[in-house]
Amino acid sequence: MISTAYAMGQGGAGQAGGIAGFLPIIILFAIFYFLLIRPQQKKAKEHREMIANLKKGIRIITSGGIYGTILSIDDTTIGLEIAEKVKIKISRGNVAAVISDSEPVQKEDKKKK
Repeated sequence: MISTAYAMGQGGAGQAGGIAGFLPIIILFAIFYFLLIRPQQKKAKEHREMIANLKKGIRIITSGGIYGTILSIDDTTIGLEIAEKVKIKISRGNVAAVISDSEPVQKEDKKKK
């Protein structure tokens, strides 16, 4: 007579072999790539391009929330004017966004003739 455990092990569906066992992991990785990794890489690329295209006179906002106009720029730092006669230096990587690409508006004389 055949034991019950032996009969159950021999019959029925066998184990899924090869790639079918890894298919859920592959699908999960694809989901992570398209929903998390790819958009993050795209945003980082856009930020690098924005930093590379900075010029004098452009108004920016820093990652700390400071608005300013670029006075000087070099490989690692940017000189900003955040108020009249108030100048600071920041790292290039701390630029969060460009507010306007145009030259700053000339201040009008408060005294009219």
